[in-house]
Amino acid sequence: MPPPANSPANSIPAIYQVFAALSRTIEPDEQSGLGGKLLYAGEINDLSRSLLYAANIAGAASLAASPDPATQRQAIRDGVVDFLVTSLEEALRILKNEIRKHQTVSVAVATSSETLTAQMLDRGVLPDLLAALPSDRAKTFLSQGAREIAAPGQPREEFVSWSVDRNPARWLPRLDICAQAIVPANDHPRQRWLRLAPRYLGRLAQRQHGIALAAGELARFEVEVNRMLERNRIESGETAQVTIAAISPENAHLM
Repeated sequence: MPPPANSPANSIPAIYQVFAALSRTIEPDEQSGLGGKLLYAGEINDLSRSLLYAANIAGAASLAASPDPATQRQAIRDGVVDFLVTSLEEALRILKNEIRKHQTVSVAVATSSETLTAQMLDRGVLPDLLAALPSDRAKTFLSQGAREIAAPGQPREEFVSWSVDRNPARWLPRLDICAQAIVPANDHPRQRWLRLAPRYLGRLAQRQHGIALAAGELARFEVEVNRMLERNRIESGETAQVTIAAISPENAHLM
């Protein structure tokens, strides 16, 4: 799955596009998202890291592989995976329990994707969702009913980010609430992203949040932000400078 054009593989806009592709592949449940679904991401690299981030936010249970200790440690530190185990058996014990409860979890096995794929086929482990894996043996999963994740494609709306000049831990959640107010309540994937992306993206989202917005939604978002800033100025005397930016730098502006 290639990263979106002109975007680093692990940037927030790139991860959002993969998240949207997951939601197009299987309709998420209103409450649990993709809870109860198993995603196989293959070997951990720049592309699958974005997929694992997106799957965590979407609520899926994810399985990945990595034979490299440095990659394993970095994936744990960044919150890309929750557990690192040494065998498929250990991974399945964790995954089965969380899938049964429709809970989010991501597990990496300390082996190559080729080895893990072969073991999954031998054990009859069938993922619900499948990354575009290079191994020919992965095609067997598709023939057995797994669904390959849709390509991100060209987004219909621009990804809009917001940041502040001070106290991001205080102000970014308030800006998220402004966005939640203008995204339709029945747009469950985008509402889920706004609620959960800051938690699962960790350090990536410490100073900047965002989501795809249509032009009319962006205009309403700006109105909501202005109201929120004015309300806070009147009630507490506090305010902040908010930067709202589309992906292209020339579209950034201050409020």
